[in-house]
Amino acid sequence: MTEPKLISGFSKLSKEQKINLVASGSNNPEATASVLKSFWNEDPAIQKLFDEFSENTLTNYYFPYGIAPNVMINGKMYMVPMVIEESSVIAAASNSAKYWASRGGFHSRVISAVKIGQVHFIWDGDFELLKKHFPQLRLLLLARTGMITANMESRGGGVLDMELVDMTGELEGYYQLKVKFDTRDSMGANFINSCLEEYAAGLREFVQESGYFTPGNLNIIMSILSNYTPECLVKTWVECDLNELDNIDGSMSGEAFAWKFEKAVQIANIDVHRAATHNKGIFNGIDSVALATGNDFRALEACGHAWAARSGKYRSLTEIRIENGRFHYSLTIPLAIGTVGGLTSLHPMAKISLQLLQNPGATELMQIASTMGLANNFSALKSLTTKGIQLGHMKMHLLNILNIYKATEEEKKEAVEYFKSHKVSHNLVASFMHSLRNGK
Repeated sequence: MTEPKLISGFSKLSKEQKINLVASGSNNPEATASVLKSFWNEDPAIQKLFDEFSENTLTNYYFPYGIAPNVMINGKMYMVPMVIEESSVIAAASNSAKYWASRGGFHSRVISAVKIGQVHFIWDGDFELLKKHFPQLRLLLLARTGMITANMESRGGGVLDMELVDMTGELEGYYQLKVKFDTRDSMGANFINSCLEEYAAGLREFVQESGYFTPGNLNIIMSILSNYTPECLVKTWVECDLNELDNIDGSMSGEAFAWKFEKAVQIANIDVHRAATHNKGIFNGIDSVALATGNDFRALEACGHAWAARSGKYRSLTEIRIENGRFHYSLTIPLAIGTVGGLTSLHPMAKISLQLLQNPGATELMQIASTMGLANNFSALKSLTTKGIQLGHMKMHLLNILNIYKATEEEKKEAVEYFKSHKVSHNLVASFMHSLRNGK
């Protein structure tokens, strides 16, 4: 077996050279290079901006950018931009939004907007002595970041709290400096990490120079924000009288639908296999808004799934209550999301998205994103407990299947008309295309 050959200096190559090198490993290097270049933005300045978002950029990767209209939140109407490649997500959100708009819309409130960062360190000295001098240390650390926090404080944010946390029950000698932040409309990652690194340096200096401790007792492991933000919390809900659900499905009453819907939510709360799929549907909506506005959907997902497992078992993120003839369905979720800084300020489409949303602050965007999560989840459960998920999903997926078979526009028209009254599947579409092209 030959030794794999490492590529040296790839990052130093020009974009053209990178493309040629990468394309050389494909079946048709010339065609591959041509496709990669075809997705470049025609405006060189915009393309240069995109190139600098990340490393070793070759080209752009397009996702559909759509709109869910008629989204009423706290009495205010929105057109919500959503970026997602999955069929039926935007349709589901739109249907859910229209349905609830005539029943009071979605209601949402931000419970808190606190973010967390930590300095993780090993300490084999006298922790009680460190605790004794912590008030002095705390003042020194806060003063040390005064220049960093000044602008954030002028906007009403900044450092909210700082504490020493004893974690030796989990790992020998392990402690934390845990800090809470309010980053206002910013996602705040760079702000938090900059503060934490200063706190780590200040802690090291205090131990070395105060004369209270033996310097060798401290070993700082790392300083980093946490993407688990259980105090950056938003609650969103819909509610109506049970009789207002009577027309939701022709085969059952509103009360019967609500009972079946409730059981579906209860199943997601006790079965981890169902909970994962249930919560994935919520993130279909949240991630779409995050992508459209230049936010970090990976951080939102990591936090949301950790929150779903906070009891020690992974559960549904939604809750249902049916009492006194009322249907009440809610989503409570931590969302550390921003409207200034990062890609939200750089990406042209992120800027347009925020304009379409009427330039919300971070807390309003938390409400919008959580609403789209609940909207998608409600539509999915409604379909699952009535006609089934595949009927609507595969209808929306029809054009994707037709594109696989390189259907012409005329063939697409005939297929769409035919499948209005027939079930959609890959095999059935293939059979239809074969018959159509053979004149049958």
